[in-house]
Amino acid sequence: MEPSNELQNMRRLYTRSVLSEETAGSNPLELFNLWFSEAKTEGEPEPNAMSLATVDKSGQPSARIVLLKGLIRDEFQFFTNYGSDKGKDIAENNKVALNFFWPKLERQIRIEGLASPISKEESKAYFQVRPRESQIGALTSNQSSVVPSREFLEEKFAALTKEWEGKEVPMPENWGGYSVFPTKIEFWQGRVGRLHDRIQFVRKESGWERSRLSP
Repeated sequence: MEPSNELQNMRRLYTRSVLSEETAGSNPLELFNLWFSEAKTEGEPEPNAMSLATVDKSGQPSARIVLLKGLIRDEFQFFTNYGSDKGKDIAENNKVALNFFWPKLERQIRIEGLASPISKEESKAYFQVRPRESQIGALTSNQSSVVPSREFLEEKFAALTKEWEGKEVPMPENWGGYSVFPTKIEFWQGRVGRLHDRIQFVRKESGWERSRLSP
């Protein structure tokens, strides 16, 4: 079988659940918490993994996987190097998109919103509870910059590990968290015949406006 034909024949029937207006409710953050809890219970690998899409100053979009590390003040938090490609994009255009995909539950959640850096105090609080290797890794990596080799990174990591042995690892000045204020949240539940359930919430001055979308 040719690879293209193999791809054309790859499909999965979505039969697990339904999403009605009644079960969606009126508050998308409450529904997100429910679905996230079910994803953890179901044993989805890294249920807090989400794609983050940004756009650079030339209009070029890019996406990568990051980890949700907090839902605080009804905003979605993740952490990174502010000098990374994603950090530079957000500095130019803070409109971003997030996407969670949980295949066992046949669900995804699409989020659009505005990203902004969180306080240094909040970033430090999270940095201090990270595994020590992750702390050293943040010091080691000038994220998204070109490096001469893998060996270069490993040697720098080893040197920093020795330098900070027995001491508290400092948070890099250009490292910290972002908080995404959601303006639109869509819940997607796979259904038979590709007639998927899609319920969207759009933030208005009066609150969240709910509507059903065609699949």
